[in-house]
Order: sequence, then structure tokens, then C-alpha cells
Amino acid sequence: MGKLTVLALRAVLAALLAGSVFVQAVMVPLLAVDLEGLNADFAYLRTPFLVITVLGVVTVQVVLVCVWRLVTMVRRGTVFSHAAFRYVHVVIGAIVAAALLVFALAVILAPGDPVAPGVVLLLCGAAVAILGVALVVLVLRMLLAQAVARDVEAARMRAELEEVI
Repeated sequence: MGKLTVLALRAVLAALLAGSVFVQAVMVPLLAVDLEGLNADFAYLRTPFLVITVLGVVTVQVVLVCVWRLVTMVRRGTVFSHAAFRYVHVVIGAIVAAALLVFALAVILAPGDPVAPGVVLLLCGAAVAILGVALVVLVLRMLLAQAVARDVEAARMRAELEEVI
């Protein structure tokens, strides 16, 4: 991976991380103030909605930090090692957690009439789509495992060849 590509990716990751911190520090408190004016029938939704929002942003932040670490490993040429699996596992876990949070949001919005039934269905569809992303990352993890195994095998064969020579 070229220096310019790594620099561009890090700039995007930094911008996204700064934006997510802005959402947590500024937008969520503003949302909390706006939700105080909610209809009394739906006041019970305020706290779960805010908690799910904050936890959702945390899942995004976790993924961003792990991708940053993986990009660092790629730049150093150490991504094909067992240390990379730790970050990939955390990414998969964060994506699954995000899907569960979206599904939890659908569940808390389903009873009563706070939103139209179509919105709940869309949220469930979004949760399934997010789980699909987790499955794609899982497949990429399997490819990483194969690459690590091949790298280990190549190193073993090089060592054997050096012994013969």
C-alpha cells in the first residue's frame, strides 16, 4: 500500500473519528434536549433511544480505531501475522453489536404508535444488512487466515532452502 493511499485513508479515518466525537459531545446532548419535549405517551423512549445512539457511535469508533491499527500493520508489512486477528475480531464484534443495537431500536419503537410500522420494518432490514457486513468481514478474516498460513509456510520453506544451500 502506497504512502499516499495510507495518508488518505488515515485522513478519512481521522475525520470520521472527529465527527463521531462531535456527535457524542454536541449532537447527542442537543438530541436529549429535543426529546424532552416528547409527547408524554412516548417519554419512555427517550432514555433507550439516547443510550442506543451513544452505543451506536461507540461501535463506529471502535471499528475506526481497529481499521487504523490494521492500516498501520499494512504499512509496516506485519498485517499477515496472528496479531491482526485481534483487530479483525474486534471489528466483527463491533459490527454485530451495531446490528443488535439497530434491532433493539426497532424493538423499542414497535409497540404503540411512536413510528409507522414501515419504519420498524426498515430498521429490521438495516439490522440484517449490518449483519451481512459482519459476514463479509468474517469472510475477509478467513482470507487473512489463509494468507497468514501461506506466509508461515513460505517462511518455513525459505528456512529449509537456506539450510540446504
